[in-house]
Amino acid sequence: MERRRLLRLGAAGAATGAAALATSACGAGSGSEKVTLRLVAADYGEPGGDNGSQGYWAQLVRGFEQRHPDIRVKVTVHSWNNVERKVAELVRAGKAPHLAQIGSFADYASQDHLHKVSELLSIPVQADFLPALAEAGRVRRVQYAIPFAASTRRLFYNRTLFERAGLDPDTPPRDWGELASAARALRSADVRIPYGLPLGPEEAPAETLMWMLSGGGGYTDTVGRYTIDSVENIRTFTWIRDTLVKPELTGTNPSHTDRQTLFNAFSAGEVGMLNGHPSLMRQADRAEVRYGTGRLPGRTGLTSGTLGVADWIIAFREPGHREEIGTFLDYVYREKRHYAFASQFNLLPVTTSASRRMRDAPRHRRLRGFLSQLSGAEFYPVGKVSWSKVSADIKDAIGEAVGGDSTPHTVLSGIQRRAVTADSPSR
Repeated sequence: MERRRLLRLGAAGAATGAAALATSACGAGSGSEKVTLRLVAADYGEPGGDNGSQGYWAQLVRGFEQRHPDIRVKVTVHSWNNVERKVAELVRAGKAPHLAQIGSFADYASQDHLHKVSELLSIPVQADFLPALAEAGRVRRVQYAIPFAASTRRLFYNRTLFERAGLDPDTPPRDWGELASAARALRSADVRIPYGLPLGPEEAPAETLMWMLSGGGGYTDTVGRYTIDSVENIRTFTWIRDTLVKPELTGTNPSHTDRQTLFNAFSAGEVGMLNGHPSLMRQADRAEVRYGTGRLPGRTGLTSGTLGVADWIIAFREPGHREEIGTFLDYVYREKRHYAFASQFNLLPVTTSASRRMRDAPRHRRLRGFLSQLSGAEFYPVGKVSWSKVSADIKDAIGEAVGGDSTPHTVLSGIQRRAVTADSPSR
């Protein structure tokens, strides 16, 4: 029996009292009005494509409303460039949606805007989430965010361009030395972008963390303190500047280059290597690009971990209707529906049951490398209230570490100083 039903019955005591309370809480009694839940969601479709999230949600909501005729769900989908701002505007205006599917949550949790996950989901659904993802959704050891989709990153390389450059198309680079050597060979073969380095605003925090991890560093230490200007991170960005950017092996100015621009160029056969997530496979397949993937090359060998990225669903307290929100979320996360979503958008499931199903499906065999990395992936420190400010700072500043007049030490130290200030309890 679901946790919230147990709590409801226990609190009511008598059977008739429990029935009355259930009717009142759910709005399902005779003569009651329908409840309308508002969900603001991000779009997982490709720019200009016809496979956006609006169609996914429309189909899911139709099925839900057939089973729960007293609950309506109104979904508004925005691009990833706008969805966080739209939600913030609604909250500031006192019109928070019941649910938001976005990329950050710590600010809202710290201001007591959100329901705890334990207040919403049934026990079987809550227990099905992958532990690393459930942990990443916590603020001060309490889970407020429900993972919705995940991805890990691997090195993508163009097999055709490797062959043209005299490189083995079955052996991607295993360390930085091999990566630089391959990039030089690709440039000699007139490849426009030997190594794609997106340090522009769209993808800078992800590309930055991947390189930090491959150099033995990261954004934080084991107790959550920022370590952006660590010796390892400074050494990493010095190598990127001196070995890839200055010799013009990136083909473009990294600080002005976004991820999607490079994904499009890779699908056009113009990029030799870049870090990518599973959705790039779909785009490259449609363009009939011959490509391979491999683990991220590190300073002295293959990197043991990789970047993991999760998107989240959060439930705001102000609009009420906690019971109905929980009912809808339980429906969303049942295995067949969550697996269908992940399959449609070439993303990684966030539940154990759907992950197992994807791993066993022959048609998803090329996703197994990404799936195998998820449990050990390193996630952004999204549980830190300061992370949204730090992430924005990285987007603005990190490109200067490899392509401007400043040194990597100066740029990283500046970001570190501002991160510590933002993370101060007095703020």
